Amino acid sequence: MSDAVVTVGPVAHGGHCVARLGESAGELAGTVVFVRHTLPGERVVVELTEGEPGDRFLRGDAVAVLTASPERVAPPCPFAGPGLCGGCDFQHATLEEQRRLKASVVAEQLSRLAGIDREVVVEPVPGDEAGLRYRTRMRFHRTADGSLGLRRHRSRDVQPVDDCRIQAPDALVLVEGQEPAYDVVEEEVRGRSFDVAVDGFWQVHRGAPDTLVDAVLDAAEVRRGDRVVDLYSGVGLFTAFLADAVGPAGAVVAVEGDRTAVEHARDNLRDLPWTDVRHGRVDRVLHRARLGSADVVVLDPPREGAKKAVVEEVVALTPRTVVLVACDPAAYARDVGLFEARGYRLDRMRAFDLFPMTHHVEVVAVLRRDR
Repeated sequence: MSDAVVTVGPVAHGGHCVARLGESAGELAGTVVFVRHTLPGERVVVELTEGEPGDRFLRGDAVAVLTASPERVAPPCPFAGPGLCGGCDFQHATLEEQRRLKASVVAEQLSRLAGIDREVVVEPVPGDEAGLRYRTRMRFHRTADGSLGLRRHRSRDVQPVDDCRIQAPDALVLVEGQEPAYDVVEEEVRGRSFDVAVDGFWQVHRGAPDTLVDAVLDAAEVRRGDRVVDLYSGVGLFTAFLADAVGPAGAVVAVEGDRTAVEHARDNLRDLPWTDVRHGRVDRVLHRARLGSADVVVLDPPREGAKKAVVEEVVALTPRTVVLVACDPAAYARDVGLFEARGYRLDRMRAFDLFPMTHHVEVVAVLRRDR
C-alpha cells in the first residue's frame, strides 16, 4: 500500500488514533484509518498496513512525523516503533499524556456504550520507574535462531528483544514451548501469602495487587457479618481481604472457572473457614447455586467482561453494592450499561495506570441499587 499524509484526530480504544485519508489518497479518500505511533493533532506520514478499497476502515503506522505534538518524546525502548515489538502502544508520549489518552478512551466508551458522561482521571500506581520496570511476569517467544523476543503488532512474527524496558528485574520469565522449572509461585500482599500457578493469572504491575485490594475494599464498604459474593475470584486475592472485613459472622462465596486457581484459592483461604470457593462458569454456578441474596458482589471478569447472563444473576441477588473491576474500557462500559438498565446506578469509579506504556487501563467502579 502507498503512504499518505494525514492530520491525526482523537485517540481510540486499542492504542491508536483516528484519522481520515484526504483526496490525495485517490480511491481511498475519505476512508478512516487507525494510526499507531502517533498522537492527537499531529501531522504524519502513514504507511497503510491493513485493509483495501471498500473496507470500513484501514490500519496504519505513522512512519514520519511532520508536525509533532508537544507531548511527544523519544521512546525509551529501541524496540518500540513501526514494525517492531507490539507490546507497547504509547512509549512516544509523556506519562501524563498517556494517562490523559486512557482517561479519554474510558470516558468516550462510557458515554457511547452506557450513555453516561463522567470525568475520568487515570491514577499512577506505585511500583514502576517512570512507567518502566514494573512487569513482574513476562512471556517470551523464540526467533528462528533461538534468541528471545516478543510478538510484533497483530502478527505471529517475533521481534528479538534483549532488554524489555517494562520488565521488572526480578520478573518471572516464561518462554513459549519451554517447560517452567517449577509449577507454583508464592506472592505476598499485605502480609498474606498466595500460591499462584506459574502460568496462572496474577496482576503484572508490582503495585497492582495492593492498589486493587485497597480500591475494592474502599468501594465495597463491607460490614461485619455481611454476605459477599466474589466472582471471577482467581486464587482468592479479593476473597481473602473481603473475608477479613466481614469476619466469622459473615460469609464470602467465591466463584472461579479455572480449576487450578480454585485449588490454590482453597489452600490460600484455609484459615478463613467462612469462605466457600466454588468451581465453574460464573453464570452457571450462580444460576444453580440459588444463593438467595448478597449484601455486596465483587466482579473481576476477564477482558470480554461479565456480559448479560452474569449481570442478571448478580441483580437477582439484590446486593446493595456491586463492585466491578474491569481491564477493558469497552467491556466495562457495556457491563455498566447492563447494570444501569436493571436499576444499578454508577456511583463512582477510579481508573489506574496498571500498564504504563500500553493502551491498557484498569477501572474499579461502584454501582448501587436505585432506591
